[in-house]
Amino acid sequence: MNDSSWGAPPQAGYWGPSEQGPVQGAAPAGPTYDAHDAQHTRPMPTAPDVPAHGGDQDDDRGAARLSGPSVRNDTQSAAPFGDPSHDSQSPQEPMPSTAPEPAAAPQKKSAGRDLGAAIGVGVGLGAVIVASLFVVKAVFVGVVAVAVVVGLWELTSRLQEQKGIKAPLVPLALGGAAMVVSGYVRGAEGAWVAMALTALAVLVWRMTEPPEGYLKDVTAGVFAAFYVPFLATFVAMMLTADDGPRRVLTFLLLTVVSDTGAYAIGWRFGKHKLAPRISPGKTREGLFGAVTFAMAAGALCMQYLIDDGTWWQGLILGLAVAASATLGDLGESMIKRDLGIKDMGTLLPGHGGIMDRLDSLLPTAPVVWLLLVLFVGSG
Repeated sequence: MNDSSWGAPPQAGYWGPSEQGPVQGAAPAGPTYDAHDAQHTRPMPTAPDVPAHGGDQDDDRGAARLSGPSVRNDTQSAAPFGDPSHDSQSPQEPMPSTAPEPAAAPQKKSAGRDLGAAIGVGVGLGAVIVASLFVVKAVFVGVVAVAVVVGLWELTSRLQEQKGIKAPLVPLALGGAAMVVSGYVRGAEGAWVAMALTALAVLVWRMTEPPEGYLKDVTAGVFAAFYVPFLATFVAMMLTADDGPRRVLTFLLLTVVSDTGAYAIGWRFGKHKLAPRISPGKTREGLFGAVTFAMAAGALCMQYLIDDGTWWQGLILGLAVAASATLGDLGESMIKRDLGIKDMGTLLPGHGGIMDRLDSLLPTAPVVWLLLVLFVGSG
C-alpha cells in the first residue's frame, strides 16, 4: 500500500475540524492557561510508512489511518485532554511491528490428471484388448477399427473447431475402417490400396462443397487418413503371424512400459526439459526412464513371448519403441499446441480422448512390425 492510500498526514498541531488546538508553544490568552495542559498541544506524530500485506491486515491498517476526527490509537484508548490523570510524559507504546509472513510451503508435484480415474480406465481398456486379442482375432480387429473411427472423429472435430478446417469425416471413417480390415486380410498391399482409395474419396467428397478452403481441407483429410488408420493397419498386420497375439501384446506392453517409465522417472527426478517449446512437461530424465524400462521389458518379451526371439533383440526393440513412442507423443503435442488445446477429447476420464492414448501407439506400430519381421520373420 503506498502513501496515498493512507491519506495525507495531518499537519502539526491540527486535530481535525472538531478539535482545534493551539499551535505548539503558543499559550492561549487568559488566565485559564495551564502549563500542564499546554503539553497536550504537541504535534501529532506522523504515522510511519507501513508496507501493505494485503488481506485483512490492510483492512485493520485502514481503520487506524489518521484522517481528521476519526483518529484513534489501537493500542490504548486516548485520555481526555486536560485530564490530570493522564501522564503526557509517559512514552507511547510503539506500534507492534508486523510479523514477517511465513515462507510458503513448497508445493507438491502434481500429475495434472485424476490418477485414480486414469488407472481405472487403463485397466478396463487393457482387459477388453487382451480378452479380444486372445479369444477371437477378428474381434480385436474390430476393436482397432472402432478406435480408428473415434480417433478420426476427434481429430477432425478439433480441426474444424480450432482452425475452421473441414476434413470430410464420412470418407475418412469408412476408408479408415476398410484400411484396418484390408491390412489384416491382404497385408501391406491391401493397406496401401485402401489408403490410396481413401485419399481419392476425400478429394471427391470435398468437391460437393464450395471451392473456398478446398486445398487445406483435402490436405488435412489425407494427413488424417495416413496418421490414424494407415499407421494402425500395422497392428492388424502383426496379428496375422502364427504368434500374432503375442506380437501385438509385446507391442502394447513395450509402449505402455515406455510411457510409464517416462512418467515415473520424469515426475520424480525430472529437472532438464526435453522439448520445452513443444511439451514443457517432458524431461530428459523421463526419456532415460522410458529407454531403461522399455529395454528391460523388451528383453523379457523377446525371450519369453516371441518365437525364436532372443534377449539382445529385445534390447534393440525396447530402445526403438522408447524413441518412437516419445516422438509420437511429441508429434501430437505439437498438433495440440498448434490447435491451442490440452486434450483431443474427453471420452476417457483421466486420459482425455482416444487420440490422447493413440499418440504413442500409432508411430510405434510400424517400428515394432518391421523389427519383428527382421528378427524372426513374418511368421
